[in-house]
Amino acid sequence: MKKSHVNIPVFIPHLGCPNLCVFCNQRAISGVSSFLYETTERTITEALSTVREDTDCEIAFFGGSFTGIDRTLMTGLLNLAQSYVDSGRVSGIRMSTRPDYINEEILGILQGYTISAVELGIQSFSDNVLISCKRGHSPERSRQAMAMLREAGIPTVGQMMIGLPGSAPEDEIACAEEICRLGAAGTRIYPTIVFRDTELHRMTVCGEYQPLSLDEAVERSAAVLDVFIRNEVPCLRIGLCESENLHSEESYAAGPNHPSLGELVYGEVYYRRICAALDEHPPVPGSRLTVAVPKGDLSMAVGQKRRNKIRIEIKHRVKSVKFIEKDIFPRYNIKIHEEHP
Repeated sequence: MKKSHVNIPVFIPHLGCPNLCVFCNQRAISGVSSFLYETTERTITEALSTVREDTDCEIAFFGGSFTGIDRTLMTGLLNLAQSYVDSGRVSGIRMSTRPDYINEEILGILQGYTISAVELGIQSFSDNVLISCKRGHSPERSRQAMAMLREAGIPTVGQMMIGLPGSAPEDEIACAEEICRLGAAGTRIYPTIVFRDTELHRMTVCGEYQPLSLDEAVERSAAVLDVFIRNEVPCLRIGLCESENLHSEESYAAGPNHPSLGELVYGEVYYRRICAALDEHPPVPGSRLTVAVPKGDLSMAVGQKRRNKIRIEIKHRVKSVKFIEKDIFPRYNIKIHEEHP
């Protein structure tokens, strides 16, 4: 049986990052406004005390640009994390950083530790989008960073965003395809949320930026998720981690913030695949359909509040759609049986 996996997050908001992208407010995203090295060991130990010993754990330095922080602090944190790896309590170390904070010096440091993955905030491979977001680096810098990590044997997770200023659905699909082409070991998909105290909030108030609706975010995220599925690149998460700050009027301003965003997106993927199969072999109007999906995916395939079931019945003019679970592989595969009226 596959072990369950848990990240032990250590948030370092904005440390190591002099740049301020229009969408960024790490205090709001992580719920952490400052960082004290002295509390890190206690944070990790307390978190581990709540996790079963047979769980696969990684220490994850998130929230800032880890490889851009002061070298003494960075190596101190890496040494601390490595001590947990050496003790056998955790399996590795992961971190988030910017593509322009990956270079030969950084790689030389990282190769001295048990690094599970480096998560790169790529966000987009469009020049126009990166400029509009004041990202501070080019698409080529992201390509170089991924290539350098791949050559160093360090797994890379390509993080991308949906609905950034100036971004169109085709830009996002192209970004997903490029992340796959560059050999990513995984991805995270983040529909853009507008936080207060950001330039994106000012742009929204002034009408320079229009946040995505929930439906738009789900549809566009499903389109890029399908790219990753077809290329067998695992998606680690869709949307920001749920926290009280994401529902606080002091932090959240606008955008597709939903507690079950990931499930909505996975459900949309199933809806599209079922409809594609029915478009290829149209059912007889008034017939009854039984859709078999892989075990564990029933709720996603049916959709929240039976959303997919209802939409399929209306669109394809069938009397009913019944969903069942079966041992079907690979995931997202489906089998449809039709009973004529």
